[in-house]
Amino acid sequence: MNFIEAASPNFNERTAPPDMVVLHYTGMQTGAAALERLCDAEAKVSSHYLVEEDGRVFRLVPEARRAWHAGLSFWKGETDINGRSIGIEIVNPGHEFGYRPFPDAQVEAVIALLGDIRGRWTIEDARIVGHSDVAPARKQDPGELFPWKRLAQAGHGLWVEPEAAPGLPLAEGEEGAGVFALQAGLTRLGYDCAPSGKYDADTATIVRAFQRHWRPEQVDGVADGMTRARLIALLRAAA
Repeated sequence: MNFIEAASPNFNERTAPPDMVVLHYTGMQTGAAALERLCDAEAKVSSHYLVEEDGRVFRLVPEARRAWHAGLSFWKGETDINGRSIGIEIVNPGHEFGYRPFPDAQVEAVIALLGDIRGRWTIEDARIVGHSDVAPARKQDPGELFPWKRLAQAGHGLWVEPEAAPGLPLAEGEEGAGVFALQAGLTRLGYDCAPSGKYDADTATIVRAFQRHWRPEQVDGVADGMTRARLIALLRAAA
């Protein structure tokens, strides 16, 4: 791939090879402003790559180094997500500044970049996630408009289309075995959702993050039949 070099000083040493990719949106008004911040030593944030809306790809931090993009985060019991992941910032103003669909040129560049990265590192489909997956209480990116299905069709990440979606919705305030099973499934997939059998606010937040990635038509924190069917199918696909 052709990269535009834009070295960021914001990185340190890894303790292990990367085995995850975390996708973000920049959440700033322009790509230029995001690039400037990611390269600002005082900001203390960075990513390995930034993908502009026109498909240009900037390389900020070497993949062998630990960039500072995920912050306080969790996936499959791991809390140092920066230490084991490659971070890709995708230019988009985000929910605060006018969230909009991601252009084709940009999506194709992300797909090509993922293929390039996975040619160097062992990264399973189930470990290509969004910032909102690893930090659901803090983040919404890359959000419900990001075309996860298109990435999966290109060979990167998980996507499922269950045939059936039975069952009544589960929502905040409910308790019981169904809630326990939902929480257990979310935990098995990777989220920090220890089963309690009580559908509390934290569970609703995690369900909302799950929906942003795998049920973007309904991002409300209510685990309806299709949400649960997709979770079950994803667990099978990831096994």
